[in-house]
Formats: sequence, structure tokens, C-alpha cells
Amino acid sequence: MSLSLDEGQEELRRLVRGFLDDKAMMHRPPPSGTRPEEPEEYDGDIWRQLSGELGLTGLTVPERYGGIGLGPAELGVVLEEMGRALCPSPYFATVALAGQTLARCGDAAAQERWLPGIASGTLTATLATTEPDGSWETDVPTTTAEPRAGGWSLTGTKSYVVDGHTAGLLLVTARCPDGVGVFAVPDTAPGLTRTVLGALDPTRPLARIRLDATPATRIGTGDASEPLAAVRDLVRAAVAAEQVGGAAACLDMAVAHARTREQFGRPIGSFQAVKHKCAQLLVEVECARSAARFAGSVVGTPGTEAAIAAGVARAYCSEAFTHAAKENIQIHGGIGFTWEHRAHLYLRRAKSSELLFGTPREERARLAQLTRTTRPTRPIAAGGTRP
Repeated sequence: MSLSLDEGQEELRRLVRGFLDDKAMMHRPPPSGTRPEEPEEYDGDIWRQLSGELGLTGLTVPERYGGIGLGPAELGVVLEEMGRALCPSPYFATVALAGQTLARCGDAAAQERWLPGIASGTLTATLATTEPDGSWETDVPTTTAEPRAGGWSLTGTKSYVVDGHTAGLLLVTARCPDGVGVFAVPDTAPGLTRTVLGALDPTRPLARIRLDATPATRIGTGDASEPLAAVRDLVRAAVAAEQVGGAAACLDMAVAHARTREQFGRPIGSFQAVKHKCAQLLVEVECARSAARFAGSVVGTPGTEAAIAAGVARAYCSEAFTHAAKENIQIHGGIGFTWEHRAHLYLRRAKSSELLFGTPREERARLAQLTRTTRPTRPIAAGGTRP
């Protein structure tokens, strides 16, 4: 199979990159002051343009709910460009987390109620599933749900919720009598407390969500473990695409600096050590892009192939982005270690995204478990062979 973008995807990539370049997202100064732990608030005007003029919030929403109806591959194209620019917006939380959860919950009433708002950009949302101990994937949530008159009541805590402090709708996973359920909690619900966490990455705010007998609406029926597993694979592929964009930006920054920065009367890019660093980064970025695009092309389909592809992409892209961010700082030298330069923000995003949804070690452990009893139906990468 080809991992190159088709004509429509390439046009989408150019559109998003042109918009972000026009807004100078790659070259804007770091967040106000020099306190990197302060979250960078998203620009409401940029969000309205992303959702209104470009229609990106409706990218994967079915047409009957006001969206465009495209798939994970196109979402990956958009997220790669947003990762490249470190665009501070609730796009990832709203579209990749909450939007994909609603789309796979099998609840037509919930989709009719909330997906049009996501498609139009009038509703921001997120998925609150990470446990206080940082566990992203668990079969037994600590948050509990109990039936109450006219709905449900949630009690518990969720941590590291992406854009949880500003989301208009929270989708919360909780333990209920018939298994794991997904529940919708509006931002105005009584008993809901949201606290912004001091995060490593100021461009991606995280929040702690506390629920104290908070009223909620259940989405779907029965145990939601299977659709949640599919959502997690989609999120793995989405994060991998975003990481590819960040790694590619680090490579571009490093190469541009190596061409212009001179030492001993010559550009530092002419020195063999710097050449090797840049060449190695290029190989890693291209391998990461191949893994992410393959995952985006198969994720969401039945079977274990999607789960394996998403896990491979997530593990490899995490390490590739972190390595690219570190090497970018090394190639920049002294200026790369200052708050005034944007290089440190890419390293912060790299480490944050590497840990947020499961570490590469955890991904490899999960992959080992998957591959003990199954074999992929086709090669994991284009031109490869089955193990």
C-alpha cells in the first residue's frame, strides 16, 4: 500500500499549514513571561477560524450531523500540521478525544445532541478517563456511577484531562453495575470541580476533574470496554501523527540553524558531527511518518491489525519526537537552552505526549501481549514482511 498523501489529503495539508503559517504559529514568541509551567490559553479567534472558515472541527463528524465525514487518515494530516506548529487549541481534545468517543458509542441520541456542536465549533469537549495514578488504560475505573432519578450520579476523580478546565462537555468513564460506562457531564453540572494542573507542556493544559455526586447522562448501553478500546487505538494514531509534526519541525529548525550559524568561518552544518545528527533525524522522522500514516489508514477497522499498528506508531513516534527535540536543542547550542527560544517548548511537548497516554514501554508490553496469540493479516509497514 502507498503511504503517500492522495490529492485531497495533500490539499488539506497545504490548507492547514498555510493557515498556521499565516498566523505565525511556528514563529510566535513563547508564552507570556518566562514561566513555562503556566498554560498557554488558546486564541478564540483562531479557534473560530479553524471551525468556521476551515471547517476542521467537523472533519470526522458524519455529514448528517453537519460535518465532512472524513476518517482517521485525514485527521492525522491535520494533527501532524498542528503538532508542527504546537498550535494551542482544544482541537485535539474536542475532535480526537471526545468526537471519536461519541462517534463510536453507538448512541444516536447522544450523537444528535452533541456532534453538531462539535462540528460547528460552538462546543468544546474532552474525554476524562485517566486515573489519578496516571493510568490511561484500565478495566476498573475508580470513579463510580450510581443510578438516580432521571439519570446517573458520578463520584470520583480524573486526572491529566486534556483541556479539562475549559471544555463545555466532559465525557467521563466510570464503573457502573454492568461494567464500564461513558457519561456526559456539562461544565455547569453541580458537584463538578475543575483544577488546572501545573504541566510540563504549557501549550497543552491539563486539569484534574473532581465529581461529587455529579449528575450525568449515560452514553450508550452495556459495557463500553470494547468501544473504548477502539477509541484508545484511534487516540494512539492521532498522538503519533501529532508527534511526527513536532519531530519534523525540530528537524527543520535544526537544519535551518545549521545552515546559517557559523563557527571558525564556516556553517556548522558543514561539520561531520552535525551532518550525522541531521541525517539521523531525517531517517527517524520519515520512519515515524510512515508508521503514523499506516496506523491512520487501518485504525478503526475490526481486528487486531489496527491495535498493533497504532501501538507501533505510538511507541516509535514518541521516542523519535523526544530524540528530535533533544538534538534540536543540541544543534542550536547555547540559545537552544534559553526560555526565549521555542526549542524547549518542543521538548516539553515531546515528553508530555510521550507520557500522557501510556509510555513506549507500556505500549511494547501491550504489543507483546497482542502478538502472542495473533498475527497481522498483512505487513505492518509498506513493503515489509510479516513477522
